[in-house]
Amino acid sequence: MADTATEQTVVAAPLERCYRVAADFESYPQWAADVKEVTVDERDEQGKPLVVTYRAAAFGRSTSYTLSYNYGQAPQVLSWVQTKGDLTTKLDGRYEFEQIGDQETQVTYHLEVELKVPIPGFVKRRAETRIRQTALRELRARVESTT
Repeated sequence: MADTATEQTVVAAPLERCYRVAADFESYPQWAADVKEVTVDERDEQGKPLVVTYRAAAFGRSTSYTLSYNYGQAPQVLSWVQTKGDLTTKLDGRYEFEQIGDQETQVTYHLEVELKVPIPGFVKRRAETRIRQTALRELRARVESTT
């Protein structure tokens, strides 16, 4: 059974900038603490990454997973589904961006995770918290520090 998590934050930047930073997967190792390496495996005709493989720190070890991205609702939504993973069978999610002021965007992060092997609940909760922090706090910091 998959676990789901949703969290929101407000970013002091326009929606387009938030979306641009979230969709710049190749820059994730510069600001997302647990992401160690990103490889774009496939791009669309406009050069946007469609399939991306990540190597990240998780549960005290290195993990890899491949995500397939959907730009159908861009720039309001950036969504993905996992196509491969060594620790997870599901790592599906989305960022939702809603302009709430001239220079403010509400960012909502949804994630659905299913692990291949069972782990203790407290370890899982700690990992979920870290993922959400990276997804929102570190995204907010990166967006607010760029122009």
